Amino acid sequence: MSKLMTLEQALERITDGCTLMYGGFGGIGTPPTIIEGMMAKGVKDLTIIGNDTGFPWIGIGRLVTEGRVKKAITSHIGSNPFAGQRMEEGTMEVVFYPQGTLAEKIRAGGVGLGGILVDVGVGTSMAAGKETVVIDGRTYLAEPALTADVAIVHARQADPLGNLVYDKTGRNFNPLVAMAGQFTIAEADEIVPVGSLDPENIVTPGIFVNAVIPGKGVNWQWVWEKMQSGTGSLSVQPKN
Repeated sequence: MSKLMTLEQALERITDGCTLMYGGFGGIGTPPTIIEGMMAKGVKDLTIIGNDTGFPWIGIGRLVTEGRVKKAITSHIGSNPFAGQRMEEGTMEVVFYPQGTLAEKIRAGGVGLGGILVDVGVGTSMAAGKETVVIDGRTYLAEPALTADVAIVHARQADPLGNLVYDKTGRNFNPLVAMAGQFTIAEADEIVPVGSLDPENIVTPGIFVNAVIPGKGVNWQWVWEKMQSGTGSLSVQPKN
């Protein structure tokens, strides 16, 4: 069954107050067309989960800069001064985790685990209020898994079934995020026929993806016409 959608259809899932998980590292690997659509739609009061808060006008940072985010669960915010400003003002709550811990919490959510055990932060203020577990005489903090209402990812290639191939370092958090969303939207730079992707290169299987939208470099009107005509396998033409 084809999972191709228009941007407008996909954005119906992203509403005020929802929890949004996103791929990307400093904006690289964050889906630009979806972010642009969210900006235009005016969604607000978001709880976002991802590696960082981007740059002021790049990636997820655009939503932070515009004051659309009420809470960020992340590993650092240093590349976006507006994130620090909003945290200091108290207009945006920020919850920090070490990058590895954050990645594993997302992965745990994606594979259905309740959480993970980590020793980072044991004996410090970061352990306040957290459950501890002792295994073989060593103390660990119990960190709950992370999931989200919607996850957005950016792929280099996708097929209509949602199988995804990423572009080099643009892969970063995307495979983990794709697994952890209740509804996962993938933006692809290229959409290719079913069966044309090398199975060895597919990083995210389509089972984890609910919707595929064409990126900015793809003629989405052409895709939509193909969808309407009932064509299940297609090679998307680039914009002229």
